[in-house]
Amino acid sequence: MAEAVTAQAARGAIGDSEFDRDTAVVRREPGVYDIDLSAGWTIAGAVNGGYLLAVLGRALADTLPHSDPFTVSAHYLTASRPGPAVIRTDVVRTGRTLSTGQASLFQYDDEGHEVERIRVLASYGDLDALPDDIRTSAEPPAIPPLDRCFGAQDGPAPVSGSSAIVERLMLRLDPATLGWALGSPSGKGEMRAWFGLADGRDTDPLALLLAVDALPPTAFELGLSGWVPTVELTVHVRSRPAPGPLRVSITTRNLAGGYLEEDAEVWDSADRLVAQSRQLARVRLS
Repeated sequence: MAEAVTAQAARGAIGDSEFDRDTAVVRREPGVYDIDLSAGWTIAGAVNGGYLLAVLGRALADTLPHSDPFTVSAHYLTASRPGPAVIRTDVVRTGRTLSTGQASLFQYDDEGHEVERIRVLASYGDLDALPDDIRTSAEPPAIPPLDRCFGAQDGPAPVSGSSAIVERLMLRLDPATLGWALGSPSGKGEMRAWFGLADGRDTDPLALLLAVDALPPTAFELGLSGWVPTVELTVHVRSRPAPGPLRVSITTRNLAGGYLEEDAEVWDSADRLVAQSRQLARVRLS
């Protein structure tokens, strides 16, 4: 009984988890925030783009009169590093149901010059105030049950030298999208997985910004390897997720000129489409 109580106490909760602590920003003055970017959310030494989006999303939630991200568009200008960073936000417009703001994250380079890493434009609202009317032709992805999917513990790390972020996620990949890990990529440009946070914290709208960029890149199933840096990422948050693991499906239809798109859908345990995204990423062709 004591062990069960201890395990329950160790479970992360929204507002009290590693994700919340590592995305927490400190307001220095109105519109200016400090944060120490955690090395725990890196891939091969680079800070994950979804984690960065959640960090800026938290700063904007503090800046704007509405707390829930509805749409967030980010341009990744230079690679972020673990360590100190400054976020500057601006209110673009406020209204009754939506407010819009912009935010940029800055760090110092090796010469001591301030460098802008990522710039975001976002609109926020109240997800709980949305009507219940749903008219959709979208369907949840067909993913085998959790116990028939595979995590990092079942095979080698997907990227050489990675990956601290894997320890903080509950990812179970659909075997049908794991050909790359066995040396036989399908060529279909698909990736599907169950997603959650490793400490059991349920997913909220800010964590959805992480979920859309947490899976291995579809480039692996196209027969490519190596880092796939994000150029631009737009996320639409459609609903507050129900408790439980999420299903994430990502597809790429076009790779040309060294760039590909990734279209993601995130579904919750109640079979609702809770987030969508499109990302433009750069790949190495040789």
